[in-house]
Amino acid sequence: MDIRPLRTEEDYKAALAAVSALVDADPAPGTPEGDRLEILSLLVERYEDSHFPLASPDPVEAIKFRMEQQGLKASDMKPYIGNTNRVYEVLNGKRALSLSMIRRLHAGLHIPAEVLIGAI
Repeated sequence: MDIRPLRTEEDYKAALAAVSALVDADPAPGTPEGDRLEILSLLVERYEDSHFPLASPDPVEAIKFRMEQQGLKASDMKPYIGNTNRVYEVLNGKRALSLSMIRRLHAGLHIPAEVLIGAI
């Protein structure tokens, strides 16, 4: 098995092609092809993490996205944020999230805390 670190874009593209072919072949875990797929996937993931980092989403946009996903209205956010005025202030970016709001949003709506903490 000739696997080496991905150092260039050409290495990355070659690894992507190999991963694609292996995914199409659907090798069983624990087989040489399955092991190759697993290792190449880890190398591709590491390369992408270092060369194409994703910025954390804006906390308010994450809240709005979850509201849209769950069909929630501003009035539904009162248990997590506070009175209606406070909800609108947060959603319009005029008020920062407090630690207690972050805890309630994380526990109740399962928004990752690390996304919400960006608001502090």
